[in-house]
Amino acid sequence: MAEAYIVEAVRTPVGRRGGGLGAVHPADLGAHVLRELIARSGVDPAAVEDVVFGCLDTVGPQAGDIARTSWLAAGLPEGVPGVTIDRQCGSSQQALHFAARGVLSGTQDLVVAGGTQNMTQIPIAFASRQAAEPLGLTQGPYAGSDGRRARYGDAPVNQFHGAQLIAEKWGISRRAMEEFALTSHRRAVRALDEGRFARETVAYGNVTADEGPRRDTTLEKMAGLRPVVEGGTITAACSSQVSDGAAALLIASERAVADHGLTPRARVHHLSVRGEDPIRVLSAPIPATAYALKKTGLTIDAIDLVEINEAFAPVVLAWLKETGADPERVNVNGGAIALGHPLGATGARLMTTLLHERERTGGRYGFQTICEGGGQANVTIVERL
Repeated sequence: MAEAYIVEAVRTPVGRRGGGLGAVHPADLGAHVLRELIARSGVDPAAVEDVVFGCLDTVGPQAGDIARTSWLAAGLPEGVPGVTIDRQCGSSQQALHFAARGVLSGTQDLVVAGGTQNMTQIPIAFASRQAAEPLGLTQGPYAGSDGRRARYGDAPVNQFHGAQLIAEKWGISRRAMEEFALTSHRRAVRALDEGRFARETVAYGNVTADEGPRRDTTLEKMAGLRPVVEGGTITAACSSQVSDGAAALLIASERAVADHGLTPRARVHHLSVRGEDPIRVLSAPIPATAYALKKTGLTIDAIDLVEINEAFAPVVLAWLKETGADPERVNVNGGAIALGHPLGATGARLMTTLLHERERTGGRYGFQTICEGGGQANVTIVERL
C-alpha cells in the first residue's frame, strides 16, 4: 500500500488585521513560505509536481491562481504548476488532502500543499458581495436560487448566526465561551514565551512572532463587549481574529523519500470530509470526527493532540461535549481566537503547529478538523514517525 509522508512544514507568523503583514502582497506571503520550505527540506524544487494552495476571496491580489503566482514569485522553477482551491475555512487543509491523495494514488511523488490569505487587503466575503456589485449581484451566493430556497427557506446564512445556534443547541453560556477564549489567549502567550512556535515559523521582515495573542485580556474586559447580533451571546472576544499569513507543507511518497534523501516527519493516517446542516454552518466537525474515528477504528482517547479551528468558541465547546475529548489535549498552544484565522492558510497553519507540537511532546496521533462554509468539515489524522 502506498504511503504519503509530511517531510517539512513552515508558516509565517500570523499577522493581525492592519498589522505587520497587512501591506504584503498575498502572493509574496505564499512565496516566503515556499522558499523556506524548499530550503529546509533540501529537495530539488524542479522535482515538485504540483503546488496546491488554499485561498478565499480570490479577487485583486488574490486572483489569477495564487498558488502558481506564489511559486513564481518565490523564484522557483517555471515548470512546476499550481492550483488554487476553495473549501472555505478548510481550503488549505483540503489542499493537504489533495496533495496526499495524489501521492497515495501513485500518480505523484512530491507535492506542495499550503495556503495564503491577506484579510487586511481583501475582507471576508468580498468576492461574493462587494466584487459582484458592479454586476448588479449584491445578495450574496445563495439569494435567487430557487432550489436552495425550496430546501432551506430564507434562514440567514452567516457564521455569527451559526455560532449562536450552536451555543443555544448545546447550552453554552456566554461566560463559558469567554472563559474558553481567555484560555486560548493564555495558552498562546505561554507558547510564545516558551518558544514553542520558533521552529515552525519563518519571520517576515520585522514580523517575528504571532501578533494576535492578547496578554492583557481579562474576563471583565470580555464581559463589557456588545454581542455581534442583537440579543445574542456571541461577541468579538469569542470569535477568531481577522488575520494575514501563509503556510506550506511538503508531501512525499516513499519513492521520493528514497530518491531525494528526505526524512519523513509524519505519515498521513486518514483523510476525510463530511457535511451537515448548512444553516448552522459550523457544527460539522462533530459528525466528521465520528466518521473519521469509525473509519480508522481509533477512539478519541487514542488521539494525543487535537487542533480544531476556533472559528468561534462554541464550535470547540460543542465538539468537546459531543466527543468527550480531553480539553488538555485540544489546542494546547491556543487557537484562532488568540492566534488568528487567515482563512485560506489556516488549515496548513494548524497542521504545521500540530506536527511540531507532536514532535515536542512525543505523541503518536495528531488530529485536525475545521468547520467550513456550507456546513462541512475536513478531518486529517497524522502519525508521528
